[in-house]
Amino acid sequence: MPTFLFDQTIFGPVISRRLGVSLGINLLPNDSKLCSFDCIYCECGWNPQKGTVKAIFPQRTEVKRLLHEKLIEMKSENKLPDVITFAGNGEPTLHPQFPFILDDTLQLRSEHCPNARIAVLSNSTTLHKTKVVEALKKVDDNILKLDAGILSTIKILDQPVGRFNLRQVVENLKQFEGKQIIQTMFIRGSFQGKSLDNTSETELAAWIALLKDIRPKSVMIYTLARDTPATDLHKVTTIELEFIAVRVRDETGLEVQVSG
Repeated sequence: MPTFLFDQTIFGPVISRRLGVSLGINLLPNDSKLCSFDCIYCECGWNPQKGTVKAIFPQRTEVKRLLHEKLIEMKSENKLPDVITFAGNGEPTLHPQFPFILDDTLQLRSEHCPNARIAVLSNSTTLHKTKVVEALKKVDDNILKLDAGILSTIKILDQPVGRFNLRQVVENLKQFEGKQIIQTMFIRGSFQGKSLDNTSETELAAWIALLKDIRPKSVMIYTLARDTPATDLHKVTTIELEFIAVRVRDETGLEVQVSG
């Protein structure tokens, strides 16, 4: 199915199902994806084959300049964003200057749109890095992926690049002490001959057990809304998502946001 790449460092604003009017920051290359996951549902498609593309990150000074110019433009039109979101063509915290760029963004937010939130969409794979964790603790919406409570399911859904230790990721997520949002994609289907349904009783019980352990500020659950690189995937209904949300609230007391 057709997917797309963000071809600009500063993109949007776009209307986000979860965040409102969102101005995006893409810290990855504008012509290729770069991620520590290769999710079968990623709107940006598959990672390029190893060695076929040289990753060129936007420089810190360029990101700051482009963001400054865009915020000036939006202010002149009286259309400031609700949120400035680090997202784009992969995992934003892979940028070697991510902590410094985040500090620049916080400064520009204070100057131009102090009511806007700062959000980071991360897949949780770089939380072993102290500087990344320290940076993420500064943002308003620290949104971290946990797509399942069972390792084999994560390996199918998220296709981790390299080693992936679920128990260690959970311990890393606990570092934020309730100052994080867990984001989970619910889908059904099959991939490479393996069936997939992370809404089953076994899957939900394992996932909720990890939520109890992590104790995040809140949980975001959602399903497919765009084209995916894998073809045999199916969205979960909004009604089903609402039932999952009720269960999470009842069993954990956590706030849950549903995006169907």
